[in-house]
Amino acid sequence: MANRRMFSRDVVETDKFLGMPLTTQALYFHLGMEADDDGFVSSPKKVQRAVGCTEGDLKHLASCGYIIPFESGVVVIADWSVNNWIRPDRKHDTRFPELLKILNMKNGVYCLGGSCQPNDSQLTTVYHTEDRLGKVNIDKDNINTSEQTPENGTGIFIILGDGTFYDVPLDKLTMWQQAYPDLDVKRELYQMASWCDANLSKRKSRRGVEKFINGWLNRSQKDGQQNSKKEEVKNNAAEPEAEYNPEDDPEHVPSANEVWERLRREGRL
Repeated sequence: MANRRMFSRDVVETDKFLGMPLTTQALYFHLGMEADDDGFVSSPKKVQRAVGCTEGDLKHLASCGYIIPFESGVVVIADWSVNNWIRPDRKHDTRFPELLKILNMKNGVYCLGGSCQPNDSQLTTVYHTEDRLGKVNIDKDNINTSEQTPENGTGIFIILGDGTFYDVPLDKLTMWQQAYPDLDVKRELYQMASWCDANLSKRKSRRGVEKFINGWLNRSQKDGQQNSKKEEVKNNAAEPEAEYNPEDDPEHVPSANEVWERLRREGRL
């Protein structure tokens, strides 16, 4: 097996890839390093545990189309041929030729049977239990299309309570940016993704995730406005009031003492 592994910038420097949690990105690189010369990884869970990632990271990679899991537990790196080219005289054939046979390739990306699609919308797994990565379903009619990445997705993924991911739609992002003009909405969404990744028990359902997003954005905008008001009050309080000078007040009527004092200062007495 060749010792050198490469990663294409066309894969790992996209908004979609960089929008994933850092642990998911790290797992992709480690799986790429452990893959054989055809892109197959025989023990992905072992790699996942060794680098301190979670099963959710594996599921995230699969739901985004970066890996294709098989019922046996083996996975293949979908973009393997985009990332790597190995000289034929140095290449060692995979130990999983039967799995390689059921894969097709489009634009250098592995896909299953007649369901080849670009990486951004490829999904080939249906998850059943925590103990299984997933079951490959070759029948196009049985592909879990509910988890496919929409063509108009932003690549900002929020993990849900069932381990799948919500790819924030572009039209929703535009709507939230208009509704909350005081916020950097993209930054807030990445913070939500990070928060959900870290808080397993508080992850949302697919039905409730948009309500969660709206609530988060509403609170953030209100907090920002309140902080701005506090800062304004603080700045105003810090400005010393100008000392009152009766002579600068056009409506002030000077007393006899004030007139005498002014004449004395001017040397007219």
